[in-house]
Amino acid sequence: MKIYIAGKITGDINYKAKFDVVAKALEDTGHIPLNPAILPVGMENSDYMRICYAMIDISDAVYFLPDALFSRGASLEWDYCDYTDKPVYDLIAKG
Repeated sequence: MKIYIAGKITGDINYKAKFDVVAKALEDTGHIPLNPAILPVGMENSDYMRICYAMIDISDAVYFLPDALFSRGASLEWDYCDYTDKPVYDLIAKG
């Protein structure tokens, strides 16, 4: 499966390492990780969201990191997944 990884990036200086751990675990279990943490630095937030929505669209499912609750972008991704009925895997409780 192609699995998009969603979580807090903005304001987290260790975001690349955190996303890399999950991407490696997904690869090790035979999945294809779609990792937004590898996108180039310096674009507008709206540019990132457009790219991330496209990545979500082609994914089979989305995995939400626990810190997604503290990310405006990941919250938008959660809502997008809900709206498009995209399957999600998460470690967060969101009502």
